[in-house]
Amino acid sequence: MAYKKMAGTCAVFIDENDSNSSAQERDGLVWSAAELHVQEIPAQLTRKEPMQNSLSLEGLEDYDPPSHGDVRLMQCVNSDFVYIAPAKAWVQYQSR
Repeated sequence: MAYKKMAGTCAVFIDENDSNSSAQERDGLVWSAAELHVQEIPAQLTRKEPMQNSLSLEGLEDYDPPSHGDVRLMQCVNSDFVYIAPAKAWVQYQSR
């Protein structure tokens, strides 16, 4: 699986083929699942409050720092994103 960084963010990644986001929302570079440590997503996730968009997710660092395995719904694309601490990134997540 391959991911693209969401435009305007430093650490929010979406499936490069996601149909709920526009091409303008995805930056050009492609990141592999291995580069984002997707294999390290824990089996037990911690559901947190939904966020409106990718900028809201990134803003959490200031007032509610994420922990490895936190998962939040990003409402603008109606998809879950999990925080992967080794990558220091939020990555779109489809349950296994």
